[in-house]
Amino acid sequence: MCQFFSVCSKDGQPYYFDWALREKVIKGELKFEPDSHTSILDYYGFKGLAQDRFNKYEYNPLTKNFQIDRLCTEDDSILIKDFCEKLNFKRIVPQLTFNPIIHPFKDRDAKKVTKSDLKLLKQWASVWASVWASVGDSVWDSVWDSVRDSVGDSVGDSVWAYTSNQFTLDKWKYIKHEKGVNPYQCLIDLWEKGLVPTYDGKIWYLLGGKKVKIIWKGKIK
Repeated sequence: MCQFFSVCSKDGQPYYFDWALREKVIKGELKFEPDSHTSILDYYGFKGLAQDRFNKYEYNPLTKNFQIDRLCTEDDSILIKDFCEKLNFKRIVPQLTFNPIIHPFKDRDAKKVTKSDLKLLKQWASVWASVWASVGDSVWDSVWDSVRDSVGDSVGDSVWAYTSNQFTLDKWKYIKHEKGVNPYQCLIDLWEKGLVPTYDGKIWYLLGGKKVKIIWKGKIK
């Protein structure tokens, strides 16, 4: 499966979908897949066997990971990697914010929970059930699956909500909130303190620390 950001090349010349093209796809004006190597080459007029003369690459602008998907002609990966690293991705997905990605356990070492943390958890408990559909439809409607595979049960909901930190949207679907305000900011704040919530259907837990232990558990009133 092709991932964001996909690019094809020949002799160092990159072919890809910028925001102008992605927006046309979102609006239904173009019937292509912005991060499919085959679709990219179809759009630029290279069809069938002609596509076997192009190299295929993928670059994740959030993690800076560059991958060679397939080399079909002279290796120009150094040139394309340099191109990707220098590319202004606001020209690809304007809604991306590129906030630093925090690993709650490796980059933080939470050892206790405060009253303010529990207040954030209470806020999270009130919105977590909507996160999958809300972030999914809000983000993917806006950027057409552009970063779905760039990020990884209730812990999964936390991961999903944390990805919302990489976007600036006026409106998140299926949840009431102030315009321009991320309704899942409470999770982001907990996450960046090194605390990750999970729920077993009865009890809430806050996980944290280098060894990932339960720091707090209880019911939300």
